[in-house]
Amino acid sequence: MEFRTPIRIPAFGFGIDHSVPGLAVGSCFAEEIAGRLARAKFPVVCNPFGVLYNPLSVAGMFRSLAGGRRYGRADLVRNGELWVSFDHHGSFSDPDPDVVLERIARASAAGEEALHGAGYVIVTLGTAWVYERKADGAVVANCHRFPASEFVRRRLSVREVVEAFAPLLEKAPEGEDGRASGGCLGGKKVIFTVSPVRHLKDGLAENALSKAMLLVAVHELTERYPDTVYFPAYEILTDDLRDYRFYAADMVHPSETAAEYVWQLFREAALSPAARALADRIGEIVRAAAHRPLRPDTEAARRFRHTYYEQARLLMQECPPVDMSAEMERFRE
Repeated sequence: MEFRTPIRIPAFGFGIDHSVPGLAVGSCFAEEIAGRLARAKFPVVCNPFGVLYNPLSVAGMFRSLAGGRRYGRADLVRNGELWVSFDHHGSFSDPDPDVVLERIARASAAGEEALHGAGYVIVTLGTAWVYERKADGAVVANCHRFPASEFVRRRLSVREVVEAFAPLLEKAPEGEDGRASGGCLGGKKVIFTVSPVRHLKDGLAENALSKAMLLVAVHELTERYPDTVYFPAYEILTDDLRDYRFYAADMVHPSETAAEYVWQLFREAALSPAARALADRIGEIVRAAAHRPLRPDTEAARRFRHTYYEQARLLMQECPPVDMSAEMERFRE
């Protein structure tokens, strides 16, 4: 007797491997997947503007990176002791505006390079609710604790979400640079997900409606653009696992067990068989490097370090894109 409704996810039709750079953007769930990819030594950059939740801010980030936008003092606002950007996460804020701009410039440069070189992009949308500044009508990525009276809160329509991403997914005409024409995602493999993180502050009914809007919009995009696919992270948490024990103590974010389960399903759908096998080898070496023997000066400990040092060295020879130098250095200690 089956007491769960496990989700069968077909392979994406393309396989991520260690030779293909990637970019992951959006809600904190994007960071969960990107973090696991990075630990398995896949070349991936995550959230150049910090965690972003709503689709318009995510799409705006792509346009800024593709167009090489440079932020200046006029793009910052002061809130108490801190200078902030309404396009960026609060982690960029600082009492010194020049520090904020330097952080933004470094992150933007890394993001531009990652976007232009990425073979695949993971886009995780968190909420259809947005906050518009009354002063200029702009949708903000983060309210930065400004008074609620300075914003208008509203829910995006399906059409608005689709229209925000459609130009980015169009392939550039022959002979034109997609970076300049706006189709910066055209020709790349784009993996859309809807975050299973629950936005309880919106209210349960409002959160459900928000997720529904995102799901319909994403499915319209994946039906329209053949290089896009949908990974059902939201459904895995809400229909497959379907139990509060798979949430963290805040009852909002997935637990570590749930995140690992989703990662295993993502691995099967998104990674090539060779990449999965290589990731397993890398994982064993990484875990060995993190191990601290009780008696490091014994012959057994020295043999342990030498064995895994050689495994790391051979792996780097077999697969040059994989950098195991940090682990090799630990085995030398």
